Amino acid sequence: MILFGLIGAKALYLLFAWLLSAAGSAWLAERKGYGERVGLTLGLLLSVVGLLIMLLVMPGRPGSAWKREGPIPRRRRAP
Repeated sequence: MILFGLIGAKALYLLFAWLLSAAGSAWLAERKGYGERVGLTLGLLLSVVGLLIMLLVMPGRPGSAWKREGPIPRRRRAP
């Protein structure tokens, strides 16, 4: 019975990694000017590898937030 508990915890950690990589890829793709769907697809199908592809391989498009503001977005001040 202990074996099933360990498998469940590992599966939960893998699920969190999968979901976070999909969300991170979507956010990066949107900032780089490709649209959210491209990053979400890469993150869901390739998991952490998709996040690395979006971060390291895909260049930012001209006029995108990645090119205008740089890799780290500026914080907005509250009104």
